[in-house]
Amino acid sequence: MNAWLFGAALFFIANWTAPAAAQSFVDLELVIATDTSRSIDEAEARLQREGVAAALKHPDIIRAIGSGYHKKIAVAYIDYSSRDFSEIIVDWRVIKDKATAINFAQALMTAEITLGQRTSISDGLEMAAGMIQSNSYQGTRRVIDVAGDGPNNHGRLVLDVRNEILAKGITINGLPIMNDGGDGFTSTFHIDDLDDYYRGCVIGGAGAFLVIARDFKDFARAIRRKLVFEIAAKPAPLIHRAQYKEQPFGGGYVYKQGCDIGERMWRRRFMGADEP
Repeated sequence: MNAWLFGAALFFIANWTAPAAAQSFVDLELVIATDTSRSIDEAEARLQREGVAAALKHPDIIRAIGSGYHKKIAVAYIDYSSRDFSEIIVDWRVIKDKATAINFAQALMTAEITLGQRTSISDGLEMAAGMIQSNSYQGTRRVIDVAGDGPNNHGRLVLDVRNEILAKGITINGLPIMNDGGDGFTSTFHIDDLDDYYRGCVIGGAGAFLVIARDFKDFARAIRRKLVFEIAAKPAPLIHRAQYKEQPFGGGYVYKQGCDIGERMWRRRFMGADEP
């Protein structure tokens, strides 16, 4: 080999980089994020798991997946409370038929229940968005499906995080669980209009919508309905309220009590004042 060819070969070797791993095309990249903060006990956390597992195996969901162009979706499931306690329960898996849906559901139901502290919807959203941006899938749509029974009271302000995520082209849909507040710690951060809080402070992006669960026992119905909308990309222009009243969803809705209501409630409870 002459000197010129040898030098060219060395240059090629020094500057060669392996091609990026091929991405798998799917109709939807979906992170399901469920609340496991201190206001939620083990039985309620299990009801959320059971609801998602049952929904994914339901014939309506399998048909919805089969109606897509790629006929498959990529799904991950996380439990969120605050950053140090949030966990990936089932990492990214492709669901394309009943068998793969059953496999996902089994992995979800056999995983240990996690219980956290504080309620940081913002931490959960940041975790979910990071998972979407770093995975090996390329979805026609990218969605975070976040459920919870109370407002953000820890971490960054949820409105700031929401807006950053929407700027990345990720849609956030919501499933507020309308508990009656209960007793003790659960009632400390209860707000009667949690659906309006989610509407004004949490959800957003192309086609964003809410489906309301009346309580944890109603979660299975609500998540199945919600997943059909998300997977089949059916228009969902209505907010489904706890009282079954429906009203048009309008972009730019402002939550009148302020998106920092959870943080203010926390300060009143533990610091005795609204000021930090």
